[in-house]
Amino acid sequence: MVGPVFVRSTPEGAPERAVFVHGLAGSATNWTDLMDELKDQVTGYALDLPGAGFSPPPPDGDYSVDAHARAVIGLLEQVGPAHLFGNSLGGAISVKVAAARPDLVRTLTLVSPALPDLLPRYGPARIAAAAAPRLGEWVAARFRLVPAERRVDASFSMVWKDATGIHPDRVREAVEEVRRRDGLPYTALAMIGSARGIVAEYLRRGEESLWSQAAKVTAPTLIVHGRHDRLVRPAMAAKAGRTFHQVRLVLLPHAGHVAMMEQPALVAAEARRLIGETRLGNAPLAG
Repeated sequence: MVGPVFVRSTPEGAPERAVFVHGLAGSATNWTDLMDELKDQVTGYALDLPGAGFSPPPPDGDYSVDAHARAVIGLLEQVGPAHLFGNSLGGAISVKVAAARPDLVRTLTLVSPALPDLLPRYGPARIAAAAAPRLGEWVAARFRLVPAERRVDASFSMVWKDATGIHPDRVREAVEEVRRRDGLPYTALAMIGSARGIVAEYLRRGEESLWSQAAKVTAPTLIVHGRHDRLVRPAMAAKAGRTFHQVRLVLLPHAGHVAMMEQPALVAAEARRLIGETRLGNAPLAG
């Protein structure tokens, strides 16, 4: 536990540090394999966002993207300037962090970041529906009646290109985690609150919108999309390429929404390249 959030870390000793931020309904364990791939390059710190994983709920009940960003900034202030990684909702949070605290972010790596899209896919539409007042609570209550194994299968099928490739140990761990979370009184509230937070960001306009925040990011940035992503359109990479100042775009042909879980070695190779370029003082090239 680091401050108000639970943090998983790799052994100390690597020359640099990295912080990893998971997506909606995820946890720090989403980054286990990528952190292992990078452990010789960075000492990794993956947090469970407030109310997720093993982290307690926020005392004020605030699950907004801004509140989550404050939790990430709190961790960065403790570990020092670091390479920041974010997936999905964690990508949106990481954009906010990088825009607000450039002094804490050496590089920014976003895996299928949840940035506003005028043509949202089926998955985000479901999230928006579940975030609706009263409907969200009803959906959460009904969802808990479904066996944990079926919920895990449905989740993996949505975010992986091919869920049959998941290691049985990872499936078992996910089922055990769902069962543990079912016993916590705040699990549904945390999920609904975070879903409402990202929906609110999609509707925000002006200087505080996520795309406006992205334009303020000065850290060298890597954006990775999976061609088979069912939640975030890979085509959004084109807008990202026009918005971020120093950015490289990577499309993985055999990945879905969680490329760092599906193809950790490939994502690690791109991250190593970015870290190396930054160490040498070279900016990444768009493309």
